[in-house]
Amino acid sequence: MSTSSSSPRTRVGVWLIGARGSVATTVVAGCAAVTAGLHRPTGMVTETPPFTDCGLPPLSALVFGGHDTVDCPLSKRAEALTAAGVLPHGLTSAITSELAAADREIRPGGPAPGDTTRTPDDLVAAFAADIEDFVRRHDLARAVVVNVASTEPTPTGTALPPSSLYAAAALRAGCPYVNFTPSTGLHHPALAHAAATSGLPYAGRDGKTGQTLLRSVLGPMFTQRALEVHAWSGTNLLGGGDGASLADPSAAAAKNAGKERVLTDTLGTTPEGVVHIDDVPSLGDWKTAWDHIAFDGFLGSRMILQTTWQGCDSALAAPLVLDLARLTARAHETGLSGPLGALGFYFKDPMGDGPAGLGEQYAELVGFAARLRYGGVAAGPAGHVGVGAGRDADTRAEAPHGRPSDGEGEHR
Repeated sequence: MSTSSSSPRTRVGVWLIGARGSVATTVVAGCAAVTAGLHRPTGMVTETPPFTDCGLPPLSALVFGGHDTVDCPLSKRAEALTAAGVLPHGLTSAITSELAAADREIRPGGPAPGDTTRTPDDLVAAFAADIEDFVRRHDLARAVVVNVASTEPTPTGTALPPSSLYAAAALRAGCPYVNFTPSTGLHHPALAHAAATSGLPYAGRDGKTGQTLLRSVLGPMFTQRALEVHAWSGTNLLGGGDGASLADPSAAAAKNAGKERVLTDTLGTTPEGVVHIDDVPSLGDWKTAWDHIAFDGFLGSRMILQTTWQGCDSALAAPLVLDLARLTARAHETGLSGPLGALGFYFKDPMGDGPAGLGEQYAELVGFAARLRYGGVAAGPAGHVGVGAGRDADTRAEAPHGRPSDGEGEHR
């Protein structure tokens, strides 16, 4: 969080799209709580030993702002999350000033329903100006734009959907971009050239927090043990804003595409079965996911694995958002640009051609941490620092809707 202990030009902005939502509120509250020593950084991978001395911005250096189309104050949202059991009792009153500081930096988003007074370029320009003003007023070294808004339907036609307007604004403001949602964002073909020539790092999409996280572990297990999976079906029950958004079949289809891709990539085939997403408003910020897996063992013995995942979406997502903001900010500082495929550990539908299994993705992430430790260049096995060989030597920034050959970002 912004504190007097962070000297000018060392602070880093985190500009949240959907800044008054449950995930964003939990991000701001969680960062304040950990910074003040009120809670441990549980769930934050960047607070584990492999990420020590990587040059990541400390949590105390993060300054929050963002865009949203609603006007509910963060303090009220935090109180609602406390009542729902998402935030611990007593936390909101302990971090009143931090919530108020972030709330003052939230600007109106858009386009509002029926708003025909501003063109898409007008909106992009206004959003970019908000971000640039935020960076200038707080004398920030840089800012990372992170989309944590509710899932939007898959766009039809050539018009840029709201998520892509915000992504375009991030590029125009010279800010790295992270899409934590399955919404289009930078994946729109109209933004391909701008992204590829921006000189900025970007990552996404769709944060891997529950059912797909488990699939990315179980899928490789079946493959490595030579067990043949025939069917894999799932059901998700969730409430809150995302539950309401995913009640739209088009939005649900975008969400499910990442879940299906993980199975195809880890199993080498696409098993029978689909994922159903049901909106249950009474669940609020909590979700339940069931998976039913039918597989064959030795001599064709048919077996079944069933899993149940129950969790709090915001509490699962918030530490990952903080990780991604810190990692992407450091990548930008070291001069990396293009898709950060090594951050695939965090996403259902990651950019790049990296592995789909969580263990392999984690290994790539640790390798990326070592690269950041050496200022963005690759470290050889003997500790030699250079431009890097193999994947790193051939890195190129490519259009975000494509499948970059290595996905490690380009060193400028």
